[in-house]
This record gives sequence, structure tokens and C-alpha cells, in this order.
Amino acid sequence: MGEFLNKTVFITGAAKGQGRAVALAFAKERANIIAFDLGQRLAYPAYNNTCLADLAALGKEIEALGAKVATFCGDIRNAADIEAAVTEGAARFGGIDILFNNAGICAYGFAHELTEQEWDNMIDINLKGAWLAAKYIIPYMQKAKSGVIINNSSVGGLRGMKRLSHYAASKWGMVGLTKSLAIELAPYNIRVISIHPTAVNTPMNDGLAFLEGKTPEEIAVASAGNLMDVPWIEPEDVAASVLFLASKKARYITGSQYVLDAGLLTR
Repeated sequence: MGEFLNKTVFITGAAKGQGRAVALAFAKERANIIAFDLGQRLAYPAYNNTCLADLAALGKEIEALGAKVATFCGDIRNAADIEAAVTEGAARFGGIDILFNNAGICAYGFAHELTEQEWDNMIDINLKGAWLAAKYIIPYMQKAKSGVIINNSSVGGLRGMKRLSHYAASKWGMVGLTKSLAIELAPYNIRVISIHPTAVNTPMNDGLAFLEGKTPEEIAVASAGNLMDVPWIEPEDVAASVLFLASKKARYITGSQYVLDAGLLTR
């Protein structure tokens, strides 16, 4: 196997979509997987509340690939939930080498029409959650004097977006978090990168469609505007990028923004 054999990867938002694809990609490399996900999808709670079942299914797939896995269902906004998952996972596998900060939500609303709860949920899950995961994992990386943190931002973290001010603010915040952590952690040989996908073919599109009364394809086409003639990219495309950025081939990439946008930002 390759360089990820017996490395431990902590993934937030692991049960579905991009997180699931990344978990399976690392599992194929025989990495140990710590999979964390939220019990209730706050952007559209009526749509999906199946964290335990989804994590159990993911765990079986990972084990079928010959990798080890520990699953945790908790609230990414809650420090105690994250700390418990990090502590137990690190104790089981002897540390944590890679963090993929993926947990996130998305919902539409004009800035002046958003409720305080809608704003807080977006910022707390997308941005505060990324900080909390890093906060508790960094000491293990510092002790090992190595590690990689990959923050899953968005094209929305590099431009403004109509009816998505709270989402864009959270994703721009991840860029600032990435650059600041990269500076702080460089002395420990810990790299920090943010990735910026265009629309991705995940269940989040189903949830947005549920809110808007449209099909997932209509949501993707309306929100993407890609230069290449595709409504979205696939979760496996994101996973391939994450594996590259976590690898020794990317050993000099830190504090950077890795764009996977099908040309959207060129428009």
C-alpha cells in the first residue's frame, strides 16, 4: 500500500457526500478512519435525520475495504462532542495524522431576511465546527511534529453569492482560519490548506431542492455557472484532490487555496 497505510484520518460530515467519498478513498489506502457526523441536518431537518444508520453503513464499507474505522455521531458545534470523538479516536489509533474539515450546511436567504438562528447555525457549523475540530486535533499533530489539515471551503469562499451571505461568510472565514493556522503550525511541520469546489453532486443538493421546490439538477445548474459544461462535479473528484493534498507530493503546499471549480471563477 501507499503512504497512508496506518495513518489516521479524522473526517467531519463523514456520513454522506464529500465526506463519505473522502473516507472511502483513504480506506482504500488502508488508512484508519475516524468518521464524525451530525445527528440532525439543521438546514432542512425534515429532510434527513439518519446519522447513525449512515455512519453504520459507511463503517461496514470501510471495514470491507480492509481498513479500521471508529464512528461518532455528535454536534459539530459542541466542543464536548468533538473533544470526546478526538480523544477516543486518537487513543484507539495512536494519534491523528490528517483532518478533513468537511461538515457543513447550506440554505438560501437574503441577508436582511435571515433569522439570527439561521445565521448562527451556518457560522457555527461551517466555521466554528472547523475551528473546534482543529483545536482538539492540533495537539496530537504538534506532538508528532507532522500533520495535514484540509478545510473544505467552497467557491463561495472566494466570491460573493446572492442569497447566500451567511454561507459565503462562513466559507470566507475558513480561508482566514486556514492561512492563520498555516502560519502558527508551520514550525511543527503541519500543513493547512483550504479547498474550493464548485457545486458537488451530493445529498446537499437534494436538501436545497427540498427547500426551493426544485429538482437537484435545477439547483446545481442555477447555482453553478461553470465554464465547463457540467452542472456539478462528483464527490470522488473532491476525494482525489484531498488525497493529493494530504500526500507527500503536496509537501510544499500550505496556507493555499486549492480550487476545483470547473472554471466557475474564471467567468
